Amino acid sequence: MKGHGKKLFIWFIAGILLLLFLIIAVLIGKGKNDQKGYRLIYIPKTTDANNDFWTLLMEGVEMAAEEYQVEIQIVAPDTEEDYERQNELIEWAISCEPDAILLSPCSYTETTPYAEKVVEAGIPLIFIDSCLDKEMGDAIIATNNVKLGEKQGEFIKQFVKEESRIAIVGHVKNSSTALEREEGVRKGLGEYEERIVDVVFCDSDYDKAYELMEELIREHPDIDLVAGLNEYSAVGAARAIRDLGLTGKVKVFGTDSSLEEIQMLEEGIFEGIVIQNPFKMGYMGVEATVKILNGERILKNVDSGCELITRENTYTEENQKLLFPFKEE
Repeated sequence: MKGHGKKLFIWFIAGILLLLFLIIAVLIGKGKNDQKGYRLIYIPKTTDANNDFWTLLMEGVEMAAEEYQVEIQIVAPDTEEDYERQNELIEWAISCEPDAILLSPCSYTETTPYAEKVVEAGIPLIFIDSCLDKEMGDAIIATNNVKLGEKQGEFIKQFVKEESRIAIVGHVKNSSTALEREEGVRKGLGEYEERIVDVVFCDSDYDKAYELMEELIREHPDIDLVAGLNEYSAVGAARAIRDLGLTGKVKVFGTDSSLEEIQMLEEGIFEGIVIQNPFKMGYMGVEATVKILNGERILKNVDSGCELITRENTYTEENQKLLFPFKEE
C-alpha cells in the first residue's frame, strides 16, 4: 500500500506540473496570438519591382512584420504620380478597419484629405518616406530630405566653375520628397543657386527622365552639372548623358543606391550619390506601428539617415553595408 500510495503521489505531482506547463503555454500562446492579431495595411507610392528603393523598403516592412508577428497587406498604385489611385486605396483600407494604416503619400497636397479620413476613422496612421502639407498621424519615419538635398548641393558646389550651369531632374512635382530635396540642393549650393537654369520632373519614369535630359541639353548646351533627386530621375538622366557621349563633360549627381547607380558611379557617370536606407526605413515603420499599438511612447519624427557616396569612399566597410544591406559577412 505504501508503494502504491507513493506512486499515486508521484503521478499527482506530475499531473500538477503538466497542468502548470499547459497553463503557461496557453498564456504565452495567447500573448503571441494577440500580437499576431494586429492587421496592418501599407500603401506605398508604388510596388515597382524594377526600383531598388521600393523593393528594399518593402523587404524591410515584411521582415519587421514577420519578426513582430503581425499581418500586413501591401497595396499601391502602379506609378508614383498616381495619387488618385492611391486615394482610392486609402478609402478601401479604411473600410477594411485594420489596426493601423502605414502610408507613403504620392502627393504632398492631394493625399491630405484622404489621410484625414484615416484619422477621423480613429485608425492609427504612420507615414513612411513622405509626409503631407498638414501635420497629422502618429509617427513619421523618413529620410530628412532637406538634409539629403543639402548634402548633394554641397557636393555639387565643389565642381562649380565660372561658366557652370546646373539642371535639376526631379521625380514627382507635388511630392514632399521632391519639394524638400530641391530645397536642400538650393540651400547646399548657396551662392551658386543662381546657376540653376531649369528644374524638370519625370513623374518617376526612367524613360521620361532620359527624354527630359536630352531636351535640357538641346535647350541649354552649356549645362555641365545635373542633380537627380531620386532613382528614376537620376538613372534616366545619367543614361542620357552616357548615350550622348557627355560622360565627364556633364557631371551627374544621383540619389538612392540601385545596382545600376552603383555601377554608373564606378564607371564615372555619377560623381556621387546620396543614399538613403530604405530597408531600415520600412523596418522601423512597422516597428513603430507595433509599439504604438502596444501603447508604448515613441518619437514622432524619426530620421532614417542618408550618406554621400563617392568613388573614393564606396569601398569602406561602413558604406558597403549601406550599399549592400544583405551582403554576407
